[in-house]
Amino acid sequence: MVSPSQNSMLFFLFFTANLWLCFVPSTAELKRFEHPVKADGSLSVLVVGDWGRKGLYNQSLVATQMGVVGEKLDIDFVISTGDNFYEDGLTGVSDPAFNESFINIYTASSLQKQWYNVLGNHDYRGDVEAQLSPILTKMDHRWLCLRSFIVNAGFVEFFFVDTTPFVNDYFTDPGESTYDWKGILPRQEYLSNLLEDVDSALRDSTAKWKIVVGHHTIKSAGQHGITIELEEQLLPILQANNIDLYVNGHDHCLEHISSTNSQIQFLTSGGGSKAWRDDIREWNPEELKLYYDGQGFMSMQITQTHMHIVFYDVFGNVLHKWGISKGLDAAEL
Repeated sequence: MVSPSQNSMLFFLFFTANLWLCFVPSTAELKRFEHPVKADGSLSVLVVGDWGRKGLYNQSLVATQMGVVGEKLDIDFVISTGDNFYEDGLTGVSDPAFNESFINIYTASSLQKQWYNVLGNHDYRGDVEAQLSPILTKMDHRWLCLRSFIVNAGFVEFFFVDTTPFVNDYFTDPGESTYDWKGILPRQEYLSNLLEDVDSALRDSTAKWKIVVGHHTIKSAGQHGITIELEEQLLPILQANNIDLYVNGHDHCLEHISSTNSQIQFLTSGGGSKAWRDDIREWNPEELKLYYDGQGFMSMQITQTHMHIVFYDVFGNVLHKWGISKGLDAAEL
């Protein structure tokens, strides 16, 4: 007779073995994971950010609507754009916040898919290695969090980038906050290697669609606005490699900026819980396709020839749609 604890361990070992089978070494240093598309050749994804508040600030309501939309779209996985646990990340792998803000909140059957997570600045205020630990994956098989990595789905590749270490203020003017920089120092070496790895991975990619995911904004009319360090160091690499989307959180809003001097669409999905009402900067109206200062999330439906983006509010209402076909000019739907 196998005990429940033995069953749990067998499941963990089985999952871990299969996860590593999905790992494919890359020419760059970024870990690479393969995720299959549906039999019809399509991929459906939800994107949520800035969510971990134990169900408060409408986090639970957003989760409910994510479950509804997730079932309708038959999603393949969920992307988190960071700030997974407020205010100060996790204290360790046994922190009850992992249950209170993740396991007990995203309970819909459609959300029991893989979650690919990046770290936000609030996550760096706790024990970063806790969120990176396979122990959390043992607790909930959906959880996968690395600093930077790639998810390959054939015709589309997602490049997850650790953006927090780029921001100078966290090092020079942290205020009362304490950041966990283990694994980051020396900082300039870490950033130099990361930029080189991202550039190499994007350059080597043969995917039809290239999507980069980070926590911090590059272009935003929200409170944080433009992250100068990313604009100066990361954006030229993204432009040179003709990526399609840069997707982020950090600003607690939903936003779509279509830059007039770049092919990249800048999408903010940071409305997973607490939103910042009436907090908007002046921005070129030709570029600002959506700014919603409330809670919500985003979906992406992608095929070989078409990408369809939808933003939803906390009640599941559609706020904004946008689509593009490869080889044709982008057109709002």
